[in-house]
Amino acid sequence: MPSTVTAGPLPSFAPAAAVARIAAASRRTQQPQSGGDLVSLAMGEPDFDTPAQVTEAAEASLRGGRTHYSPLLGEPALREALAEKLAGIAGAPVSAADVLITQGGTAGLAASILSLVDPGDKVVIPDPTYSLYADLVSMAGGVVVPVPLAPDLHWDLDRLGDALAGAKLFVFCNPCNPTGIVHSRAELEALADLLDGTPTLVVSDEAYADLDFTGRPFTSAISLDGLRDRTVYCQTFSKSYAMTGWRVGYLWGPPPLIQAAARIHNTFNGSVNTVVQDAALVAVRTCDTDIARMRAEYERRGELMRSELAKIPGLTLSTPEGAFYQFPRYDLDLPSAEVVAALRTHGVAVRPGSEFGARGEGHLRLSYAADAESVTEGVRRLAHGLSALR
Repeated sequence: MPSTVTAGPLPSFAPAAAVARIAAASRRTQQPQSGGDLVSLAMGEPDFDTPAQVTEAAEASLRGGRTHYSPLLGEPALREALAEKLAGIAGAPVSAADVLITQGGTAGLAASILSLVDPGDKVVIPDPTYSLYADLVSMAGGVVVPVPLAPDLHWDLDRLGDALAGAKLFVFCNPCNPTGIVHSRAELEALADLLDGTPTLVVSDEAYADLDFTGRPFTSAISLDGLRDRTVYCQTFSKSYAMTGWRVGYLWGPPPLIQAAARIHNTFNGSVNTVVQDAALVAVRTCDTDIARMRAEYERRGELMRSELAKIPGLTLSTPEGAFYQFPRYDLDLPSAEVVAALRTHGVAVRPGSEFGARGEGHLRLSYAADAESVTEGVRRLAHGLSALR
């Protein structure tokens, strides 16, 4: 009879300090997808299928035997196509040598932040904002400095200017998760003025750049002369192309910053798989019509969600300008995590505002990256749940 080996307790095990720092700082929570009798307005994920030609390109790549390691920085053809796209955004020449293909936007953010931040470095982030930023800064041992937003959820430039003194890095997203606002050219020019003459670097997460509903041209940080030479541009295929599960993104910026990020990404992740990059190249070349179609539908759903939320007493609505989020404030004297838990018993999932920072408390984040029927039914359940809490 073979002997059975039973593992005993680990001797004096404690996780690395980085794990403890992340655990102490992290506000991130896992929220469910719709299923059974639950309507989820919590997921920041397009409900659209990936465009057919992109999936077909992946299938063709597999059939063609494109299953070997890719270059560490990414496939040359994809990097060249992205350099051409970025040159149009930046209004300046862009070299494919400075484009790094990453394992989704998340790995791009990780590579950029971990390559820039040393223990003790001061890193400024808006409050509220996407919670991954603080987790990554904490992992690196940096000091997170959250800056409260103005009442309209745009930057409070006076507070931001004070906070940026001595900062190593400023990290922000535009359009913004969770607020749905879009930072204007004037705001970005003000940021450039605040940073003029300082060594502070910038990470600009523009995952939702194609989802701008303001009616004015979207302004990327890399389009401004005062920001371009200090900014790492972080992008993903997840939102614009409905490619969340494909896990492909990219970085671009000043060569020394991208070289540093590539060292981190290559160590943590290695190269992105070849098949996904072949599909991403087809997305860049052919999906403008698909992006426009999905964007128009998101805008319609956003208007539907806002009109339905406006019927609920006690909610103060934000004005969504981009992305696919609504960030209403509620008037109950309860923490947002408790409100979210109570709403789950009424069959609707949303995210607590506190997940995105201390100043997000008292808010809920709702996603309208769901079909119109789910938006309507989810908001109906939200109204019932909030009424029951009064």
